[in-house]
This record gives sequence, structure tokens and C-alpha cells, in this order.
Amino acid sequence: MQNNTIELISFDLCPFVQRSVITLKKKKIDFNITYIDLANKPDWFLKISPLGKVPVLRYGNEVIFESAIINEFLDEITGDALMPSEPLEKAKQRGWIEYASQVLIDQYLVSTSADAADFEKHSANLNQKLSRLESEVSDQGFFNDDSFSLIDSAIAPLFTRMDILAKRFNQKFLQGFPKLLALSKSLVEKEYVSDSVISNFEDVYVNYLKTNKAFIANQA
Repeated sequence: MQNNTIELISFDLCPFVQRSVITLKKKKIDFNITYIDLANKPDWFLKISPLGKVPVLRYGNEVIFESAIINEFLDEITGDALMPSEPLEKAKQRGWIEYASQVLIDQYLVSTSADAADFEKHSANLNQKLSRLESEVSDQGFFNDDSFSLIDSAIAPLFTRMDILAKRFNQKFLQGFPKLLALSKSLVEKEYVSDSVISNFEDVYVNYLKTNKAFIANQA
């Protein structure tokens, strides 16, 4: 494998960072992780992150940004590929990875909604996307089939958060989506997923929602 040092620049609650940590851990790639405060971004970070967002991957002296790009790069520099080599299948998988990004955004908007009206609006958008995912996901243990792929890296952070929302706030967004619920249970129990967040992630996430006066946190 490569000899360049790998450093992932992170924010402790970011689902897009979690995607890359999952990939790093699934592929058993050695890496260092550096946490920053997105509300007070360091100057050195702004110099290397064109969009001012995490994750950013330092690979030796080079910098790569955007989680989907980082994950494909990590996959390509190691063995046991998690992406298909056939162009059409690869393109289809990239499409669903992008779709998963939009689902994560909807999930964020739902969880941070300030009032009932916004919560209902974003919940409807999220539910619509989950319905589409339900029609696409396999029932063989992973999104595509019986093997882990980069789509699973991309969607697992959604389930990490939904698991907490169900447990702490009784918000069961996956109810009515049996294949997604099964996929969620399968993925969140995998060590490379459970270990892809900080050790006290659940409490930090819940505290973030309460501190920001999220509607969902005030219903419990």
C-alpha cells in the first residue's frame, strides 16, 4: 500500500466525515484524525479546504476534499475494491451515493427543525426519499447485495443518527421501511461503523440538538 501519511480533518458530528472513517476502518488503512471546530475554522484549514467543509484528506503533501471523492480514492489505492470496475455499474453506484448525500441533508434538516411546521415539511421530504431507497435496497445484508460497498459507507451515517433519534426521542423514521430497517441494524452493529464516531457520540449529538433548541429534542 501507499507510504504517504493519511490524515483526515474532521468535525466530531459530521456524517460526511463518518463516511470516510468507515471506509478507512473497513479497509484497515492506517490514518490520523484531526478535529476542528466548524464554528471557528482555523486559518490553516481554510487554506486547504476550498469549500471550507470537512472532510479533507491529507495524503502526504496532497489534499483531497469531498467524502465521495475521498472514499473512491481510498478504495483505488488499496486492494479488495468496494466499487465495481465496470463503467455502467460504477456510474449507477455513484448516483446512489449522491442520493444518499441528499438523504443525509434531509435528515439533518428534520433533526434540527426549530418548529412543528418545519419538522413536518422536512419529514415529508425525508420520508419520500426513504421510500425510494426502500425500493432499491437489497435484502441480502448490504445495500447492493451480500457484500459491503461504498454505498454502505455513504448511507451508514444516516442509520447511526436515526438509531439515536429512535432511542432518545422515540422518532422512528424507519418504521414502515423493513428493508432499510434491516440494513440499518446490520450496519450499525458492524465494528467499522460503530467505531467510526467519537466514543461519546450519542450524548454529544443529543446535547447538540437540545442546545440548538431543535423541535425534535423538546418533544421527549
